[in-house]
Amino acid sequence: MSTAVASQATATVQPTTTLPPTTTLQPIRVLPIPQVRPSVIHQTESQLPAAVLKEGHDAQRPRYIQDALAVDFASASDEQLFGPQPTGRSGLPDPVHWAGHLAQAVVEVMSGLRQPPQIIRWTTPEVYAVVARRGAVSARRGRPSARRAVVRSVRVCEPADGVAEAAAVVLDGSRVRALAMRLVGVDGRWRIEALQVG
Repeated sequence: MSTAVASQATATVQPTTTLPPTTTLQPIRVLPIPQVRPSVIHQTESQLPAAVLKEGHDAQRPRYIQDALAVDFASASDEQLFGPQPTGRSGLPDPVHWAGHLAQAVVEVMSGLRQPPQIIRWTTPEVYAVVARRGAVSARRGRPSARRAVVRSVRVCEPADGVAEAAAVVLDGSRVRALAMRLVGVDGRWRIEALQVG
């Protein structure tokens, strides 16, 4: 048995002496950067093709004239160009679904259960100021009630393209309240433009 182990050990110890073939690398070729600038157009070059020039057009007209950009910034104000852009009904989500969510969020802010900045994106500055002020008054009165207000039903009508008027019934503890909102499509989303709480 020891001779078998010894022969196995000698068989595994013998190294293989094959060398990898030598390869020669090609030298790196450095090429110049291609010129991408267009050639200069002189005033003597014609703008019109030869067939048109034969019909009597002026051959001395320049071939290329760079004019001003075709944008007139004098006709519109910065607010019209870069401010909030109105969105039509086809580019807006379902107003019934969003009116319910926005009504619930507004009620929670006014009762002090939600922070006012959470709805700033969905309201105009005037509506946000009113809702945030009512939320601050609720917070000063003390701890909010354990039972949060719940939106029970929402009715929506669309008097114009990109405009939805919603009325929501809100159950606030033992009281039932009404909430009326005017939603306007701005930048692809509904935004509360007017709010009335009953």
